[in-house]
Amino acid sequence: MTHIGHYDFIILNLVSYLKSTSSAMTTEYQLDPIDRRILHELTKDARLPYTQLAKKLRVSNTLVHQRIKKLRESGVLRQAVYKVDPWKLGYQTSAYTQIILADPKHHRQVEHELAKIPEIVECVNIAGRYEIMVKIYATNNRHLRDIIYEKIQIIEGVEGTNTTIAFETAFDRGVPL
Repeated sequence: MTHIGHYDFIILNLVSYLKSTSSAMTTEYQLDPIDRRILHELTKDARLPYTQLAKKLRVSNTLVHQRIKKLRESGVLRQAVYKVDPWKLGYQTSAYTQIILADPKHHRQVEHELAKIPEIVECVNIAGRYEIMVKIYATNNRHLRDIIYEKIQIIEGVEGTNTTIAFETAFDRGVPL
């Protein structure tokens, strides 16, 4: 018979815990037809009252509350936000700037510094020659130039940039449900 010591028991429990949490963290959330209908309606109008949503879907208010709570807790629903029209706020230029780093070790620090620039509304990690791409809204081309030259290119670890100006957004949508 094998004797398991105190530390062996702790390690076995820790390994078991890590296996259970890592598999739970990588598992996709499985949407059923009601979840999909709820998400479809909420992505069209996040302000829709639960009572109206329940009537529209022909389900109970309680079910809608339970499902939305479950979708929030699972991280499927992150937040309800209003979309702002950049043009109406005076942002006449939008661009995507790709950033090449001098060394990959600067990656997180560069992201941290980019997050401080309010005109950058999105930052993604990309594959290929460039490591990072940001979406920028600027009031005009001169403003965009200032953001790139005076805010982005001076960040320690940024080796270079490549910018593409977007004429317009043809469409903007969420992920398919």
